[in-house]
Amino acid sequence: MIVTVFRSRLNAEAQDEYKNWAARMSVLATEIPGYVSHKGFVGEDGERVTIVEFESEDSLRAWATHPEHVEAKKKGRSLFFTEYRVQVCNVVRDSADRSRRHAGPRTDE
Repeated sequence: MIVTVFRSRLNAEAQDEYKNWAARMSVLATEIPGYVSHKGFVGEDGERVTIVEFESEDSLRAWATHPEHVEAKKKGRSLFFTEYRVQVCNVVRDSADRSRRHAGPRTDE
C-alpha cells in the first residue's frame, strides 16, 4: 500500500476554480486501477490535508502521470496554492480493530 499525504494552503483568489478542479480530480482518482481511497480535511488554520491510498507504486505512478492530473498539478503550483508539500509513503504496518468498525455507541453497564 502506498499513501500520499498532500498538504496545502489555498490561494483565496483561486477558490472557485480550485473547487472545480478538485471535484474532477476526486472522480478521476477513483478511476485509476489500484485506487483504494482518499479523504480531505481542512484545519482550523486553513491548512488542507488530503490522504490518498493506492495498492502499489505502479498505481500511484498511473495517477501521477495521468494527463489531467499533470495539468491540475501545474495549476496548483502556479495558481491554486500559496504553499504545498507532498509526502509519498510505503505502509510498513496496518493495524485496526475491525470488529468495532460498525459498532454502535459503547455502553458500560
